[in-house]
Amino acid sequence: MNVAARLEELRALIHYHNHRYHVLDDPEIADAEYDALFDELLALEADHPELVTLDSPSQRVGGAPLSGFRTVRHERPMLSLDKCTATGELEDWLKRCRTRLGDGETIRLICEPKIDGVAVALTYENGLLTLGATRGDGNTGEDITANVRTIGAVPLKLTADDVPPRMEVRGEIYMPLDAFERFNERALASGQKPLINPRNGAAGSLRQLDPRLTAQRPLTMFCYGLGWAEGGWTPASHSEVMAKLAGWGLRVNADAAAFDDIDSVETYLDGLLARRDKLGYDIDGVVVKVDSLAQQDALGAVTRKPRWAIAYKYPAEEATTRLLDVEFQVGRTGAVTPVARLEPVFVGGVTVSNATLHNMDEIARLDVHIGDTVMVRRAGDVIPQIIKVVEGKRPRNAKAVALPVVCPVCGSDIVREEDGAVARCSGGVVRCEAQRKEGIKHFASRLAMDIEGLGDKLVEQLADAGLITDPADLYGLDLETLAALPRMAKKSSENVLAALEKSKHTTLARFIYALGIREVGEATAAGLASHFGELEPLMAADQTALEAVEDVGPVVARSIVRYFEDPAHRQMIRRLIEAGVTWEPVQVVSPDEQPLAGQTWVLTGTLESMTRDEARARLTALGAKVAGSVSKKTTQVVAGPGAGSKLDRAEALGVPVMDEAALIALLEANGVGVD
Repeated sequence: MNVAARLEELRALIHYHNHRYHVLDDPEIADAEYDALFDELLALEADHPELVTLDSPSQRVGGAPLSGFRTVRHERPMLSLDKCTATGELEDWLKRCRTRLGDGETIRLICEPKIDGVAVALTYENGLLTLGATRGDGNTGEDITANVRTIGAVPLKLTADDVPPRMEVRGEIYMPLDAFERFNERALASGQKPLINPRNGAAGSLRQLDPRLTAQRPLTMFCYGLGWAEGGWTPASHSEVMAKLAGWGLRVNADAAAFDDIDSVETYLDGLLARRDKLGYDIDGVVVKVDSLAQQDALGAVTRKPRWAIAYKYPAEEATTRLLDVEFQVGRTGAVTPVARLEPVFVGGVTVSNATLHNMDEIARLDVHIGDTVMVRRAGDVIPQIIKVVEGKRPRNAKAVALPVVCPVCGSDIVREEDGAVARCSGGVVRCEAQRKEGIKHFASRLAMDIEGLGDKLVEQLADAGLITDPADLYGLDLETLAALPRMAKKSSENVLAALEKSKHTTLARFIYALGIREVGEATAAGLASHFGELEPLMAADQTALEAVEDVGPVVARSIVRYFEDPAHRQMIRRLIEAGVTWEPVQVVSPDEQPLAGQTWVLTGTLESMTRDEARARLTALGAKVAGSVSKKTTQVVAGPGAGSKLDRAEALGVPVMDEAALIALLEANGVGVD
């Protein structure tokens, strides 16, 4: 390999992608791919220091300031961090620290979530915010004070008596995930361009020349350290610094923790990774720091990185790959959903070969063509999705994606209602095998009849063998039939039959939801059960009677009427009841008499005794509206482990907060407790 040529190529690539990301707000590659280019550059320059040039990206820490902002020079450089991706590398880093400090030194470590946002420096003089600056190139950044002042999490004044006369606080500005999703929903509804991802959205928001536009973006901040301070304050540790910052009203991350040994650090890394998709904000790893500031000074820095800190990187949640094809799947309501078939790519800790495209409107918005290079995002257990097309890499023979004319399963016409985003197979459950299978899977699902052991593969086997054609057929299965199926032993067959028998004793709300009526989710099903009390009056209800139910509008009401008008559906319901499916009568209570009528609740964090969906259904049954965000109108917030920005906002607004135990007590007191 010609090292000089490769270095020149890497520098050009990194400069190009820096410009795309930091200046044009239009990245072409995922962060992990950029990091790989940068790591290769650093490795080659380390092996060939004589080839390092002054204009190399390794000699700075980010993109150049925009011409529209005043440039400011940092009084102390904002350094970058060395990275590792394996615990062995982390242990090697700690050994290097011990070697430099001496084997007799005790090293206490601090672990903090590495927020995937924008690093900033805030200068406070006599307690007043006087400057907000971006990292820039590490030595020189952009003056974004006017934009920073619009962020509610950034105090404009620190009122404590012991605040230093001058100091610089450093932190990360980011977008909470729920706020990012709401922003994009509003943008799409108004015909505006949505943000690519939360990190890109935060960066673009801080570069708005009009602070009024920044104020419309849902930004917040975590402080992660002190840049410098004047006035004689000499803290002994990073822990002391963070406690002081929190005491002065600056926002710090509650998930930060201190440890005395590397084993505890590794346990923390695994635990945070397991909770990554429940934090409410994007992280790309954990920053591990030496706690003692005296030890930090002794360890010092090399080139652009401190020796006393390292970033442990988690698997990337975004990557670019090639779109090989688009196939169309048919769901239980006949909805025809496009699915992207991808050239396999490692993202979010797994290899991804499929991604959702939602509907034809989304395909049009993204301008997806077969053969395109696309950016894929996967967060936690969320289904991977295509978030961007890299148009500059589109091949000449790229094909536009067209909606099929007929159903790929049954050949029936595909119809799309006027102004509707969803295209549907017109065959219905009578003609379309895909709709029949998906309907049975839904009937058996946890939030519906909760038939444990009757998974998707078993439903597929039973349907393919002609043993079931609708949910009522499930209750006619016997041990001999199940045990004769491939991979079904006697014991597993007995377990399925026991689960079927147990599922016969259900609730009216679950039964209504299990029927799979289009537009009727579990919350609507609970409302219908509370309003009508029994199935017969619901089946007999007309459009007007249904619209009298809380949150049931004309579209939902029409869908319910059509469902119960179908003789096949009525016959299936009769067969289910004849098979022994039953429920306790529901006491009909007017909406005004429900214990939580008129209240708005919000759920955040992880619940241990029930899922959020189950908690939402139970609260709805008591008359509450369950919202996705906290506002001044919120009545109550239920917070479990991992609660993030919603809990912070509730505390800031003074909204009452309860834990899961209090919620269970409330539900049981009102007759809808956890089983």
